[in-house]
Amino acid sequence: MEDTMRFGLVGTGPWAKLTHGPGLKTAEGVELVGVWGRDESKAQALATDLEVAAYSDYAALLSDVDALAFAVPPRVQASMALEAAAVGKHLLLDKPVADSLDDARALADEVNGEGIASVVFFTGRFQPETRAFFDQIQTTGGWKGGWTRMLASLDEPGNPFSESPWRREQRGALWDIGPHALSNLSALLGPITDIRAVGGAGDLVHLVLTHESGATSTASLSLSAPPEGINFETGVWGETGTALLPAGDTPAADAFALAATELVAAAESGDTHPVDIAFGTRVVELLATAEAQLSAGR
Repeated sequence: MEDTMRFGLVGTGPWAKLTHGPGLKTAEGVELVGVWGRDESKAQALATDLEVAAYSDYAALLSDVDALAFAVPPRVQASMALEAAAVGKHLLLDKPVADSLDDARALADEVNGEGIASVVFFTGRFQPETRAFFDQIQTTGGWKGGWTRMLASLDEPGNPFSESPWRREQRGALWDIGPHALSNLSALLGPITDIRAVGGAGDLVHLVLTHESGATSTASLSLSAPPEGINFETGVWGETGTALLPAGDTPAADAFALAATELVAAAESGDTHPVDIAFGTRVVELLATAEAQLSAGR
């Protein structure tokens, strides 16, 4: 049996507790070594739950692992991942990879320069039932357009991300759920070549996308919908009718375990992953373009 890849987990928030930690513990080919967080008590508590070591020194964690998984805000991830890439550590990144295009490009350049593997965790890309739907749509062809509605509520009772400051910012929906929308629509209709953005009330954003294939699609995004108004739907239409993306039943932790295993495979083979830092940077480029349009339209 081949050696496992030693991973460190960066972050101690809800996503780390619910998804990253459990996923890394069960991922094939992965050994979770330890957890680092800004708050040492939270790092110790999560590490205890995961039965691994808690690190108060990020440099010490870097020296003990082969790869890092990040569950921190985009701006924090960009700088800490850059430091990890500079010393040759493989990266399992969360979306978006950064909150600025300059930071995303700097990280991509470092990853490419070091020749390390990277995977960005867009949840739907690692759920088997969602992947099967993407494959079916690609095989069928003849699609003319698509849409997605992602109307969520941070104020929904029990939402684990309700206390997340960056998600509460005016463009929080664009940068938090926008990457999922762009990823899913790209998987369905092909690469996106153009984006147009219009703002609505609060953080509501409407996007109109043009794809390389000539198809067009739309996305409506919000994290501040009334709890009764929560609505999620993604679909495509074309020559054979209309098809709706099925609900992703695979738990996020299981999807994350698959992402970690595929990072290991990419590192061993030297092949790039379909949703690597290059794709993650393209998503940030689209988001930054949309934000600039929204700012200009104020």
